[in-house]
Amino acid sequence: MWSPGREAQAPTGGDPAGLLPPEWEEDEERMSFLFSAFKRSREVNSTDWDSKMGFWAPLVLSHSRRQGVVRLRLRDLQEAFQRKGSVPLGLATVLQDLLRRGELQRESDFMASVDSSWISWGVGVFLLKPLKWTLSNMLGDNKVPAEEVLVAVELLKEKAEEVYRLYQNSPISSHPVVALSELSTLCANSCPDERTFYLVLLQLQKEKRVTVLEQNGEKIVKFARGPHAKVSPVNDVDVGVYQLMQSEQLLSQKVESLSQESERCKEEARRACRAGKKQLALRSLKAKQRTEKRIEALHAKLDTVQGILDRIYASQTDQMVFNAYQAGVGALKLSMKDVTVEKAESLVDQIQELCDTQDEVSQTLAGGVTNGLDFDSEELEKELDILLQDTTKEPLDLPDNPHETLYTNSVPEPRILDAELEAELEKLSISEGGLFPSSKSPKRQLEPTL
Repeated sequence: MWSPGREAQAPTGGDPAGLLPPEWEEDEERMSFLFSAFKRSREVNSTDWDSKMGFWAPLVLSHSRRQGVVRLRLRDLQEAFQRKGSVPLGLATVLQDLLRRGELQRESDFMASVDSSWISWGVGVFLLKPLKWTLSNMLGDNKVPAEEVLVAVELLKEKAEEVYRLYQNSPISSHPVVALSELSTLCANSCPDERTFYLVLLQLQKEKRVTVLEQNGEKIVKFARGPHAKVSPVNDVDVGVYQLMQSEQLLSQKVESLSQESERCKEEARRACRAGKKQLALRSLKAKQRTEKRIEALHAKLDTVQGILDRIYASQTDQMVFNAYQAGVGALKLSMKDVTVEKAESLVDQIQELCDTQDEVSQTLAGGVTNGLDFDSEELEKELDILLQDTTKEPLDLPDNPHETLYTNSVPEPRILDAELEAELEKLSISEGGLFPSSKSPKRQLEPTL
């Protein structure tokens, strides 16, 4: 748990994680410009204004996210962003702009926006605004006091989602109702201080994911059953289950305490025996037996309570299954609203008729169109037989040498005359130096090549 009055504050003396922009240490001129105050109005120099705002606004939010805090104060930010003894003079203007854009919200305004009956018991935890802050807001002065607490809206939503997942993954999520003290112990590492824990609960309540109720002087929290479900109001069943869970917890603690007492009596009897004190050992053993009988009785009660809780959990599961069945039946009835057996049979008959019609159309088209010409198939068959008989009677015109290859598109050789051959041979004889002199050599009779 948290200590009273503890608050999460930003560290001073710069960013310890070393995640500041590079120009923080490297560009003196640039940082001198960024640490200077804003002009009174953006219209004076919009470029300088946007440059400073574009640097500081994301840095403020990212710094808060790294620190794991959702509550900001101007004083803490000025201490966190000190550089060489200088404090940024325009942080108040940056916070005003973030307030205007809705990325920040005053803590008091956020609390007032949530309609809850349990907020009264926790008002003492939150600091009330000084009277001068209220008067300044009424008079239209938008300056952010150094001590006023602001809430980072998006960071608070992320923290609320983190707490909800933490609860869903914990053993206490077996039932949607849990004691506020038990939940705060579970969230001690996620929420740096108690005020952040209350803000997270308010955000979850704003999202209709939890509701808080006071029961016998103790606050109990009820969660929605699913991540996208809305929480229902706390009913008598929830209160009864919560009381049973509390009884189970008390009985378990009592059994544990009596078990330790039984062991203590047993150890006292052992020491008395060693010391030779028989009567003292007997008294210790009798006390041990009485304690064990009480433990047995408490175990019986504890088994009864646990049995009732198991039946309740089983009935809740049965109810969920029943609701699912009921929703399924309703959806099936709605989908089958206009469907009957007669309509289904009529639809099948229509489909069969259409299929028969399509088959008839296909057969008709397959018959083709004759254009008035009627051919007799028998006469065509007779004419084809006559043509085949005539073809078998005609001799085949085959070449003399069947071993030679027939070329269908061959070109016929030209016929060369003997006179032409004699003249060509005469030319060759003269060119070869008189191989065959015409006066002595007989003329060769060359056969014409056919």
